[in-house]
Amino acid sequence: MTLLQSILLGILQGLTEFIPISSSAHLALLPYFFNWRVNPEIDFIFNILVQFATLGAVIVYYWKDLIQMLQSVLTNFLGKRDWAHPDSHLAIAMVLGTLPVVILGLPLKDLVEEAFQKPLWIGGALLVTSVLLFLSEKRLRANSAAHSLTFLDALIIGLWQTFAVFPGISRSGATIAGGLFRKLDRQQSTDLAFLVSIPSLAGAGVISLIDFFRLPNPTGYLPVIFPGCLVAFVVGYLSIYWLIRYVQNHSLLIFSAYCSILGIIVILSVVL
Repeated sequence: MTLLQSILLGILQGLTEFIPISSSAHLALLPYFFNWRVNPEIDFIFNILVQFATLGAVIVYYWKDLIQMLQSVLTNFLGKRDWAHPDSHLAIAMVLGTLPVVILGLPLKDLVEEAFQKPLWIGGALLVTSVLLFLSEKRLRANSAAHSLTFLDALIIGLWQTFAVFPGISRSGATIAGGLFRKLDRQQSTDLAFLVSIPSLAGAGVISLIDFFRLPNPTGYLPVIFPGCLVAFVVGYLSIYWLIRYVQNHSLLIFSAYCSILGIIVILSVVL
C-alpha cells in the first residue's frame, strides 16, 4: 500500500462510513477495480484501523451527549437510581444495541476477512443494502406515527447492525433501516445508528490493533497508514454533519438506488 492509496482509501472511508452505502464495500472495491496489489492481511487491518479513525469522528460529534449519558449513569450508580432519565435510558439502549454484534459478530471474523476478497459476495450484499433502504423508506411512509425508543428497539437494531460485519451491508444503513422498521422517526434512527456504532467500531479497532502489532515490524507501516486514518477522521466528521441534516427532510431512496447500481456493476464485472 502506497501513501496515495492510503489517503484515497481514507477519504473514501470518511465519506462512506456514515452515509448508508457501505464503507467496507468501497474499501474492498477500490483496489479491486484499479487492480492495486495490496497484501490482503495489511489491507484488512488497514480497513479496520481506518474505521477506528472514523470512530473518533462520532465521539467528537456526539461529545456532549456522551458526557451527559456518562454523568447520568454515574449518578445512578452513586445512589440516585433514576434509570428512567432520558440520558440513562439512551446509555442503556446503546449497550443493548451493541450486544448482538459482540455475541454474534466476533465469531464471524474469519468469514468476514474472506468476504473482503470476494467481489461477488460484496456485490450481492450491496443489493441487500439497497433492498433494506428501499423497504425501510416505504415502511416509514406507511407508518407516519413514531414512538419513543424502547430497550427492545435498541436490541433489535443491534441485531440489524450485526449483518453489517460483512462488506457490502452498510452499518449505518442497516441500523437506520432497523430503526425505521421499529417505527422510530428519522432523527431517532440516525442518532441511535451512530451511537451504537461507537462500541462496535472501538471493539473492531482494538482487535485490529492486536493483529497489527503481531505483524513483523508493525511500526514500519505507520507512515503509510496514519495519513489515511487522519483523512478518514476529518472527512468522517463532515459526513456525519451532512447526513444528520440530510435525513431530516430527504428519503433514503437515493442511497438505495446507488447501492443497487454499484452492486449490479460489481456482479457483472465478475460474471462477464
